[in-house]
Amino acid sequence: VLPACLLLALLLLAPALLAQEERGLIMNLDTGELCLQSVQCKSGCCHHDHILGLTRCAPKAAEFQECSPKTVYGVYYKCPCESGLKCDADKSIVGAITNTNYGVCKDPRE
Repeated sequence: VLPACLLLALLLLAPALLAQEERGLIMNLDTGELCLQSVQCKSGCCHHDHILGLTRCAPKAAEFQECSPKTVYGVYYKCPCESGLKCDADKSIVGAITNTNYGVCKDPRE
């Protein structure tokens, strides 16, 4: 009896588990979709070109591309680096406040 109940529970939970990975209306957004915070994007970067521009999900910066260090604001002018890369940028408080703390993605092992 227990294995049959377990099987039934798995069959009922499977669609719910699969639905979590599908794109949603406000979370798990694809590149190019409108966003308010980076946490909403699959890539982890909610990006805008200028202060009055719309924010859209964008891919993270690759090696040798311009980047911003990760911030608490959740919206970027330049996306943070892809996994394994480090944003070699000005990390001063002035750069963070004026939003001029851009850098270039580099492999920290080099």
